[in-house]
Amino acid sequence: MIKAFDASVGRGADGSERPVILQVLPRLDMGGVERGAIEIASAITRAGGTAIVASEGGGLERELGKAGGSHVTLPLATKNPLIMRRNVGRLAALIQELNVDIVHARSRAPAWSASAAARRTGRHFVTTFHGTYGIGSPVKRRYNSIMVSGERVIAISEFIARHIRDNYVVDPARIRIIQRGVDLSRFNLATVSAERVVKLANDWRLPDDLPLIMLPGRLTRWKGQRLLLDALAGLGDLEFRCALVGSDQGRTKYRAELEEAIAAQGLASRVFIVDDCNDMPAAYMLADVVVSASTDPEGFGRVISEAQALGCPVVASDHGGASEQVIPDRTAFLFPPGDKEGLAAALRQALGLSVLERERLAREAIHHVQENFSIERMCARTLGLYTELLRAEAYERIGA
Repeated sequence: MIKAFDASVGRGADGSERPVILQVLPRLDMGGVERGAIEIASAITRAGGTAIVASEGGGLERELGKAGGSHVTLPLATKNPLIMRRNVGRLAALIQELNVDIVHARSRAPAWSASAAARRTGRHFVTTFHGTYGIGSPVKRRYNSIMVSGERVIAISEFIARHIRDNYVVDPARIRIIQRGVDLSRFNLATVSAERVVKLANDWRLPDDLPLIMLPGRLTRWKGQRLLLDALAGLGDLEFRCALVGSDQGRTKYRAELEEAIAAQGLASRVFIVDDCNDMPAAYMLADVVVSASTDPEGFGRVISEAQALGCPVVASDHGGASEQVIPDRTAFLFPPGDKEGLAAALRQALGLSVLERERLAREAIHHVQENFSIERMCARTLGLYTELLRAEAYERIGA
């Protein structure tokens, strides 16, 4: 349940006391950052606030509008210093025109402009630290440091919070851990019909009597598709099908490499690649095991909680945000990152569950996600952070 904003906070573009929150990110295309921005925009409007997103735009602009937010198109994906400097003035004018209370930056390049604009206009500045980024040089570390400059710094997992504390100079009191959430109205056994699951099985031409292993994630090397293929090559005594579900997003060379590896390892009749699936809840219902084999630690990795929300066993690399989303050996099976033998062993364990064991795992996994990783929880904690800043400002105004 999203609580309404306190009537004593915010300044409101229409003269009311409705808080105005501006989220800033490069684009509004598909991705975890973008989905999170839209989910928070929806929560802001449901709580009585005004939600604005500034970006270069993209395919999710319509979704933002449906969520009750409005979009302002600015060249915020650029890393060109001159344009970034101009964006400071553009954002400052926008902040003043719309009486923005809080500027929330979700990516590094636009954060530099947004931070300066917030300072210029005297408005609150919040950041969300989504990943580890690269810190191989002092210059890169300095570039990343903008993401810990907010009055509040949201870490999307305990793993990211540790990374921030270990690598940047920041007051720990400014860090807030707000883990990402799953839409439990969508990823819910009660809302996924058998017809949808059957349709997807037919679309993918799956046999009725073979278990399905699924790795959801865009086709990029660190997502671990090659590692999974290496592990599957060691499961020749088992019958299964495996779906690699995700777009190559123009990485045609890597896709061709995967197709060659599938053929070379004798997996052509067992493994297939599917471009983006438009019914992921049905896909999770169809799968017997969902795999997250990332070779680099992910900040969170929401597919793990999505799969658990539908009672599907998960096999995941034991690092990053993945580890903190599961109950090992009860809702998921973890393996050492990059270890094909460990992945193969975990797959055997998951595929070998009895009917009773799968039912027990499903109940616990669903309960675990409902209690800890819902969108409602994520949004409520984010709005609570906004209110914390706005209420402190309101008290200062009253005191003055």
